[in-house]
Amino acid sequence: MADYDYDVLVIGAGPGGYVAAIRAAQLGLKTACAEGRETLGGTCLNVGCIPSKAMLHASEYYDAAANGAMAKMGIDVTPKLNLPAMHGQRLDAVKGLTGGIEFLFKKNKVDWLKGYAEFTGKDTVEVAGKTYRARNIVIATGSSVTPLPGVEVDNDGQVIVDSTGALELAKVPEHMVVIGGGVIGLELGSVWRRLGAKVTCVEFLDQILPGMDADVRKDANRIFKKQGIEFKLKTKVTKAEMQGKKAVLTLEPAAGGDAETLEADVVLVSIGRRPNTEGLGLDKAGLAVNARGQIETDHDFRTAVPGIWAIGDVIPGPMLAHKASDEGIACVENIAGQTGIVNHDVIPSVVYTMPEIAGVGLTEEQAKERLSVSGGEVKVGKFPMAGNSRAKTNHEPDGFVKVIADAKTDRVLGVWIIASVAGTMIAQAAQAMEFGATSEDIAYTCHAHPTHSEAVKEAAMAVMGKPIHI
Repeated sequence: MADYDYDVLVIGAGPGGYVAAIRAAQLGLKTACAEGRETLGGTCLNVGCIPSKAMLHASEYYDAAANGAMAKMGIDVTPKLNLPAMHGQRLDAVKGLTGGIEFLFKKNKVDWLKGYAEFTGKDTVEVAGKTYRARNIVIATGSSVTPLPGVEVDNDGQVIVDSTGALELAKVPEHMVVIGGGVIGLELGSVWRRLGAKVTCVEFLDQILPGMDADVRKDANRIFKKQGIEFKLKTKVTKAEMQGKKAVLTLEPAAGGDAETLEADVVLVSIGRRPNTEGLGLDKAGLAVNARGQIETDHDFRTAVPGIWAIGDVIPGPMLAHKASDEGIACVENIAGQTGIVNHDVIPSVVYTMPEIAGVGLTEEQAKERLSVSGGEVKVGKFPMAGNSRAKTNHEPDGFVKVIADAKTDRVLGVWIIASVAGTMIAQAAQAMEFGATSEDIAYTCHAHPTHSEAVKEAAMAVMGKPIHI
């Protein structure tokens, strides 16, 4: 049998795949990465995390200028929206970052196999008509938008769109309906609301942001309503029909009842994502997927077939870019004979609205449920951003920090934040939890003043019943 072409062949060049490929090459392994897109970076860099943040950031400036926030600080402006230019800066950000990955591939001697890979055996794949054999194959193909029965997406038509289409709208909608009250829907709905659209969010559940702490979900709902987003909770969309250049949605109460219709000139379908495992020829490699279409792995990211590994959105766990990247590093370190570990109990999540929403670890509800088994209890400390000097100075009073700890050991079990820079603040909490910190550890750590992060210290002090500024 012929020699192997590569020590490691990664399928997919998203945040999990490209990081895995670079790390493998750094470890001295002959490495290739198969990717069919014209640019590297996967969904995240091309049509997901990065371009959406570019639009969120730009729309924040426009909103601040158009709706009086700048005037409060003595800056009088009359903004004019230049949507093509706003799209242009988004595309520039994507071009720069995807090009940067291509440079890193060349720098680290990672071969880019241009095409989509399909297994032809347990250690072989075909890419663009050519077969490659590798000692180790890492599946990192990511995820795609979950379709909604009765609602057909047509991004080219720019009326019924998914998250990719919502980034490309050529004009600001008069009325956008967002189907789904999760992270992506709220972020993209916020973009177009800031730019002048009426936004209605339809969510099947009784609250937005499923999986997050109940206090966060409740306060986020209040904040978004104050910003002008209308919510229809406990409501399902059963059908969408085109009428001219508009869409007419049929809505029904989740618990059953009379239907109603809702007209919109743009509908964003954002009900979740599903793993990209179709078309890989997994059966030819001896692999199968679970009921959710995911590939099961062990703690070290090995699949049921020796030499085949999987990371990121195709395996169980939250579909987050940073989780995939950490898994990619750990996976190839295990391949190289090192000890690669990802602590899946400490994976932060962030919603990049304004204010941002972030959390890590257990919600209060989860913590109570877990500790109740052993007769334990939780302690909770909360501190409002309205009491934080930097937030008040910046006219950013909305939100809070919440620290959840084990009442017996004081070990931090979870931290939840709503604040303008919550996504940055959550890193401190994640690091503290990674090292097994107690709320007292955080409370007695000196924080710079004035900073938003002082609210984390105050919330930790509140766990012990002694916050200063409330």
